[in-house]
Amino acid sequence: MPDQPLLSVRALNAWYGESHALHGVDLEIREGETVTLLGRNGVGKTTTLRAIMGLIRKRSGAITFAGRNLMRLPLHRVARAGIGFVPEERGIFATLTVDENLLLPPVVAPGGMSVREIYQLFPNLEERRNSPGTRLSGGEQQMLAIARILRTGVRALLLDEPTEGLAPVIVERIGDLLGALKRRGMTILLVEQNFRFASRVADRFYLMEHGKVVSHFPVAALDERMHDLHHVLGV
Repeated sequence: MPDQPLLSVRALNAWYGESHALHGVDLEIREGETVTLLGRNGVGKTTTLRAIMGLIRKRSGAITFAGRNLMRLPLHRVARAGIGFVPEERGIFATLTVDENLLLPPVVAPGGMSVREIYQLFPNLEERRNSPGTRLSGGEQQMLAIARILRTGVRALLLDEPTEGLAPVIVERIGDLLGALKRRGMTILLVEQNFRFASRVADRFYLMEHGKVVSHFPVAALDERMHDLHHVLGV
């Protein structure tokens, strides 16, 4: 992996109105890494993703991607810089078919997957390619939300709670999928509360409390950092 991070966040502060949500968040991800933000609900994990994408405009600090400053860019130009965002609510178009959902987002860079490649990676979706979003299960909707980003040619994925509310067998399938994307060289920033799932796919962890990163360590140090993990997650 190169020495320089693909995505770098430094001293990131963010506000919702007068409410100060992020307090000097620092993190970095190298190309091809999967990094997980862990923490309880409401500590700033989703806000961090939204601030990186430019969905929160009242913010300060530095965000760079592939050496490019993202702080002054609007959302559509952040996406064109090569970052894809899959929110917790998934955001698929319920009345459109799987095929139509896949073809809707614009291609932002060369190197994106073809629809054929996507269906090889997501055989469940190929079986449902003519079904509208309303007829998909929660797991299929999550797969579709991820799949449609892969066609656009992004270099990094921001995933917000991709296993939330899914049955264990589907969580296992999402884990397999992220492993396949990792082998393809995709860079992933994952927000997750299920640390057992996260430990299967992540290279490194960042722990968050009260809008701050309080600790970070590689997956190899997970056993010796379980006390920190239990404290932050309340488990």
